[in-house]
Amino acid sequence: MKATIWHNPKCGTSRNTLAILEETPGVEVTVVEYLKTPPAAEKLAQLYRDAGITPQQGLRLKGTDAAERGLPQASDAAVLAAMAAEPILIERPLVETDKGVRLCRPKEKVQEIL
Repeated sequence: MKATIWHNPKCGTSRNTLAILEETPGVEVTVVEYLKTPPAAEKLAQLYRDAGITPQQGLRLKGTDAAERGLPQASDAAVLAAMAAEPILIERPLVETDKGVRLCRPKEKVQEIL
């Protein structure tokens, strides 16, 4: 099974989720450091749609100015554009496999798509 993780190596939850993926037999992991290689707004829209969440639910509030900018109440398009322009606004880690997508907070949520 192939798995892609949108990863921030400075984030403990992201590191722990990556460890679960690497320790699972048969999983080929692709790591995308999204702060260096941000996904396009279209890719983010697809990830959130496949995860069954809204872009606002995938918005990182802690350590960002998202709330001050009104992003939690903004349109999907505005949130996605902001995330694509400033990937620090993307909550992590996002994991995509053939079985679906999860925002892996807590890290155990990754088990749902393995």
